[in-house]
Amino acid sequence: MLRNKNLVPLSHQHQHALALCVRIDRALNNESHDLEHWQSEVERHFHDEIRYHFEVEEKYLFPKAQLFPDLSDLVEELLRDHASLRRAFERAKARTMDSPDLQRFVVALSEHIRKEERQLFEALQQKLSEEDLQLLGTRINEYFQTSGMPGATCDIPNRPAAAE
Repeated sequence: MLRNKNLVPLSHQHQHALALCVRIDRALNNESHDLEHWQSEVERHFHDEIRYHFEVEEKYLFPKAQLFPDLSDLVEELLRDHASLRRAFERAKARTMDSPDLQRFVVALSEHIRKEERQLFEALQQKLSEEDLQLLGTRINEYFQTSGMPGATCDIPNRPAAAE
């Protein structure tokens, strides 16, 4: 299913995080990887984007999803993922991760993103009206614009111009 334009900003951020995971995974498979560098990358990515991403999901997306009883368990699981991932980001910031820790981080973040994309986003696109999705998209966009997120480039794609 195509991603609704109102969820595209979050999907773009998922793509950025998955790209980070791929780069780390490739580096870990290279015998001469630099743990300091990759922990710094993880810390920077969290500081510049993921912390805002988590906040907007927790403030707007998850409460909307919890209105549907069949999504409640998924939302609780995603919240636990956020807590666990925040601990991993703190370990990266403290530079206390070793190679197995970084590999576990890559797996955890990748799996979390896939749950959101394949389960949560798909369900919300089916369950929410277009009006509710537009309102959600507006709130997401406003949050990113006012959050202080560096390079807040998460605008909702332009809607087609009305015929004159």
